[in-house]
Amino acid sequence: MKIFIDGDGSPVKDTAISVAQMYEIEVVIVTSIDHYSLKEYPKNVSFTYVDKGADAADYKIVQLIKSGDILVTQDYGLASLVLPKGVRVLHQRGTEYTAETIDGLLEQRYFSAKVRKSGGRTKGPKPFTQIDRDAFRQKLITLLEEVV
Repeated sequence: MKIFIDGDGSPVKDTAISVAQMYEIEVVIVTSIDHYSLKEYPKNVSFTYVDKGADAADYKIVQLIKSGDILVTQDYGLASLVLPKGVRVLHQRGTEYTAETIDGLLEQRYFSAKVRKSGGRTKGPKPFTQIDRDAFRQKLITLLEEVV
């Protein structure tokens, strides 16, 4: 089992890494070459860099991820592509995407995009808080306790 992180702009990378270390689980961060970093990370963390491009990281994650892995992303579309592979998918705010919830989320995203395309406005996400980070940490621990 590995934890994959959709790394472009993820506010929970460090949280996921610290939890993964507790369970001795490998973390793979997939991100654009634009986010290349010289920061040192623990041995259990590796990076996969992809070219610039709208969905380059998503395509690479779909290619690499396997049944039993965990994905951390806020991208509903990416979640919908890996759920059928037997992957557990967590949002950075601590909720889990499931086969039962993903269709509704995709439909909501579609209608919001339609509103924006026709000149309307939709609400953006709320600012990310420490409460969100704590909820993510607890959900990841709970999930790992189930599978380890």
